[in-house]
Amino acid sequence: MGKALEDEYQTDYVAGQDNVKKYGFDMHNIVFPVTSVLIVLFVVGTLMFPSLSKELLDGAKNGAISGFDWFFLLSANIFVLFSLALIVMPVGKIRIGGVDAKPEFTRLSWFSMLFAAGMGIGLMFWAVAEPVAYYTGWYGTPFNVEANTPEAAELAMGGTMYHWGLHPWAIYAVVALSLAFFTYNKGMPLTIRSAFFPILGDRVWGWPGHLIDILAVLATIFGLATSLGFGAQQASAGLAYLFPAIDGGMNVQMAIIVGVTFVALLSVLRGLEGGVKVLSNINMIVAGFLLFFVLFAGPTMAILGTVWTTASSYATNIIPLSNPFGREDETWFHGWTVFYWAWWISWSPFVGMFIARVSKGRTVREFVTAVLIIPTLITVLWMSTFGGSALDQIQNEIGALASDGLTSVPLAMFQMLENIPFTAISSFLAILLVLVFFVTSSDSGSLVIDSITAGGKTDAPTGQRVFWVVMEGAIAAALIFGGGGDAMSALQAGAVSAGLPFTFVLLVMCYSLMKGLNHERKLLIAEGKMT
Repeated sequence: MGKALEDEYQTDYVAGQDNVKKYGFDMHNIVFPVTSVLIVLFVVGTLMFPSLSKELLDGAKNGAISGFDWFFLLSANIFVLFSLALIVMPVGKIRIGGVDAKPEFTRLSWFSMLFAAGMGIGLMFWAVAEPVAYYTGWYGTPFNVEANTPEAAELAMGGTMYHWGLHPWAIYAVVALSLAFFTYNKGMPLTIRSAFFPILGDRVWGWPGHLIDILAVLATIFGLATSLGFGAQQASAGLAYLFPAIDGGMNVQMAIIVGVTFVALLSVLRGLEGGVKVLSNINMIVAGFLLFFVLFAGPTMAILGTVWTTASSYATNIIPLSNPFGREDETWFHGWTVFYWAWWISWSPFVGMFIARVSKGRTVREFVTAVLIIPTLITVLWMSTFGGSALDQIQNEIGALASDGLTSVPLAMFQMLENIPFTAISSFLAILLVLVFFVTSSDSGSLVIDSITAGGKTDAPTGQRVFWVVMEGAIAAALIFGGGGDAMSALQAGAVSAGLPFTFVLLVMCYSLMKGLNHERKLLIAEGKMT
């Protein structure tokens, strides 16, 4: 019986067997050239016709959001329930990499890399702006509550946590665990298609798998380039706010992208251990320092009260907010919730594969708990500290956010910090944190794209990762320089639009993963290695 079980998941395919080795590259003969051509065509078309591209892609994005709002919300709920079930099911005892596998990184370094890759930069961008937007009714309010009321303040924090808590991390957990399991337990290439072997068998190495990997690369590269572009806008806005002599315009944004890309290149050359790991640890140290500085230098008692408000509002409203039917707050939940779910899903190949890459040696239970629960708890404290400080300033009529409202999302963080002691120091730390988060995103993203376009190989030439780092920076720079806001919005709309077809992929991935885990458990029981 054990031999029959073992043979069921055997394949003759070897990672990289379809690769072409030329010009110092080791590239998959289909995925690499097809994605490269599609990326170039997209960038050229967007630069030549930015307004038309934005119009077309906005139409696709809006159609996906308005026509499939129920599908996005129900799917995200399934991912949360599926992930929570894995924690308590018997398959939770399965160890990624086999019963004797040992973790490659300490828990602290592991947590740091999970958080930095998952959404670190987004927390810098939205931690102030999102609660302020919900409280003031900048673009709708949760459940259409009246803006600028105590109820609006409570739902502002609960609604923000809903978008940054269990649901996005469950999406990442499904992809990450699938890739880690099929790579390290079943010996398959580290690429998205491997997760579908229980369903497609050896056909997964053909065109069905090519299409899955191509879609994953496009979603990843566009999502990363968009984040680089919008992050450069936030960093330049912060520099202009901190140093009035700097105009924060296109030249500064271009310089930031070039600088971030250069540092990411250095990180690539140092490898995973000396690059992403070191930068992720620096990230967490700087983020922790900034967090506790704002906590104790800001309205400490108000923030501590907000922690409870955030957690309780999140727990109370998670089910109503997850309901896709009969909602009257369509403006808010289309503009925010459905958009976020599509965005997280389009990012899941990147974040999921990176988490898989650094998680060998963990049990399924430990893996899902760490990926799902710990970031959610940290995010409660983070959002409560920064968002709570901003809401306290508005309620007490302090500063620009109180007098002018949310006028600029990139500036919101710095407008809040202006009303806390040692503004120059805290603002500088915020800018530094944004930039280092960019570097880790660019570096880890290039590692992921490189693995997919190298047919699942994790030891492709360093020059190939360098190529993808430069490509990410070049796309962002070209779109900012050539198309401005229209081009960046088109890129963002393209990434979000990719979320709809990828949602189907992830639902099938859940089924495939469950089949694989059950097979592994039966095999371990037959071998006497699990009870």
